[in-house]
Amino acid sequence: MTNKPTPNQTNKPKIQYDYDAIIIGTGPGGEGTAMELSKKDKKVAIVERYKDVGGGCTHWGTIPSKALRQSVRRLIEYNSNPLFRGHEKAKRLTFPEILKHASAVIRKQVQLRSGFYDRNRVEHLVGEASFIDANTLQILKNDGSIEKITAKQIVIATGSHPYRPNDIDFKHPRVYDSDTILTLTHDPRSIIIYGAGVIGSEYASIFRGLGVKVDLINTRERLLSFLDDEMSDSLSYHLWNNGVVIRHGEQIERVETTDESVIVHLASGKKMKADCLLWANGRTGNTADLNVENAGLKADGRGQLKVNDHYQTQVENIYAVGDVIGYPSLASAAYDQGRLAASAMIDNQSTAKLIADIPTGIFTIPEISSVGKTEQELTEAKIPYEVGRSQFKHLARAQIAHSLVGSLKILFHRETKEILGIHCFGENAAEIIHIGQAIMQQKNGGNTIEYFVETTFNYPTMAEAFRVAALNGLNRLF
Repeated sequence: MTNKPTPNQTNKPKIQYDYDAIIIGTGPGGEGTAMELSKKDKKVAIVERYKDVGGGCTHWGTIPSKALRQSVRRLIEYNSNPLFRGHEKAKRLTFPEILKHASAVIRKQVQLRSGFYDRNRVEHLVGEASFIDANTLQILKNDGSIEKITAKQIVIATGSHPYRPNDIDFKHPRVYDSDTILTLTHDPRSIIIYGAGVIGSEYASIFRGLGVKVDLINTRERLLSFLDDEMSDSLSYHLWNNGVVIRHGEQIERVETTDESVIVHLASGKKMKADCLLWANGRTGNTADLNVENAGLKADGRGQLKVNDHYQTQVENIYAVGDVIGYPSLASAAYDQGRLAASAMIDNQSTAKLIADIPTGIFTIPEISSVGKTEQELTEAKIPYEVGRSQFKHLARAQIAHSLVGSLKILFHRETKEILGIHCFGENAAEIIHIGQAIMQQKNGGNTIEYFVETTFNYPTMAEAFRVAALNGLNRLF
């Protein structure tokens, strides 16, 4: 006689989802997640509110601002190079003119990234996503139709947008944020930039390089206070030396607009007038339209979501990566966060993590890049360190390229000679830093400043700065 299964023994039907995973957003975080999951044979869809992939990184942030910066840097180089001096008057470009180069780069990036999704069989859905529940999304399409899709796991990679206080009229044609500045069509003679963080400092360099009068309002007491003090001071000096007026410790009280200008009233009583205002003070995570509460989630006051070490939210099947989770808010880190989240989604035993020392690249003119600890942090921790320095003006390659402004600083332990931090200011700093970063990642005693003395560098190169700085530092030991 065959025993019939009891109700508790009956197998429940397995839930069938449309996809293994859906990723909301196609910036670096979303792309990193989608690529990793698709290569592990998962059925993946991406949801993007715009017809072109790439997210804010490609269309409004990293790519266009760095393309603008590159054009301005070349213009400055041309006008300051003795080879061309005296042959013709200084060349001048307007902001709309240099935007053409940025637009071309954006098109190439979109084409490239679209190809990644196509080759990896990741389905691209265009529309506005919002949660119905933890496994179901509603997609509001451009034609007004609605589609519902389900997935076993969902990743929120929606990025962030500029913070907009209610008392500032961002619809006025003279008021911009870091997204809308790319729609600037007139040729301003002066600009006020409110917020001297990374975005504000980069745009201050860009506009001043175009010959625009720049007032940079810093709500703090020093520029980019997370940097090593010497790097922050170097940036302040070079912005000042190039004609940027920096006002530290100021707050906007109100903004007055006219057809031809903006007048900024500061809380200290000062008044400033310019052709336009660029608001670059703070960013907010893109969660307001997602209805995350329907999935059991809650964003904080800055629109950001909390995650654990595996980028998992408090809802087990929902993950979040990139700017929407806050620090470090870097495109490079977001892509790696996506890859790590995908690994955790596939194998919840995954222990992979971001590297401890994530390099920062700030594309001012000149640019800044750092990895590891600052002098202030080492002093506070009472770690006995020494400093090795090299100045670009002494390097043959810098003299050949007429890129004399800048320096490289290596911080290392006096006893073990372990490299603790590297800070670079000058042209191509964000490229140069990776040489030092690679050595810092070496294990079993491989991370020492002596590497730069014992190895042979191409000559003449900017990489020689590491050898010069290492010798300088080792000579300080006794």
